Amino acid sequence: MKCMCCQAEMKKSTVPFHIDRKGVHVSLDEIPAWVCPQCGESYLEEEEVDSVQALVKAVEDQAERFAKSA
Repeated sequence: MKCMCCQAEMKKSTVPFHIDRKGVHVSLDEIPAWVCPQCGESYLEEEEVDSVQALVKAVEDQAERFAKSA
């Protein structure tokens, strides 16, 4: 796989992931990703994107339940 930014060959590695949304902060230390050793650009595969989206949704749902019960 080639990097879209600099066309270097991507390598399988891990990257951190952080998101703040709807009063929720999700931080993952390592997610499998393709990483460019030249420019540092990273890309997640569809499976990882789906997993992260499901995790964020579950955390948001729980945060809404906490807000409603307060």
